[in-house]
Amino acid sequence: MKIYFANGLFSQADFDFNAKIVARLRADVPGVDVYLPQENDSINDKEAYANSKMIAHADTDELVASDLMIAVLDGITIDAGVASEIGVAYAKGIPIIGLYTDSRRLGATNQQKLDALQEVAENQFHYMNLYTTGLIKLNGEIVTSVDALVEAVAARN
Repeated sequence: MKIYFANGLFSQADFDFNAKIVARLRADVPGVDVYLPQENDSINDKEAYANSKMIAHADTDELVASDLMIAVLDGITIDAGVASEIGVAYAKGIPIIGLYTDSRRLGATNQQKLDALQEVAENQFHYMNLYTTGLIKLNGEIVTSVDALVEAVAARN
């Protein structure tokens, strides 16, 4: 199974997180072929040059040739490139697994947190764009841990 792994890749934290998750998928799920854009130096060596068309062609070609997309949804907002890739995957009928580990999703049964929603600027929860997450849910699922991600990929393999 060919997998396209989508996340921001510009901070050391994202770069390391991506590498760690992809290494685990490669080790724990036999037979997967994971495309991780940060490993494609022809477009992502930031000391070299790649224009927008080069990046769009390279990543889109890999995405549409994939059987599954993994989209990391963490961050202040979903990474703009990841959101675009989710749209492409949805339009092409490629199943998507969203990985959402943000701790602000927790506490939905805490009455104090729920009551705080009635007060201006006291939202204790993280907002995610509903259109983008809806595209994922229409053709896949959202999981909340790396273990659950590995299980979901293995189940589809």
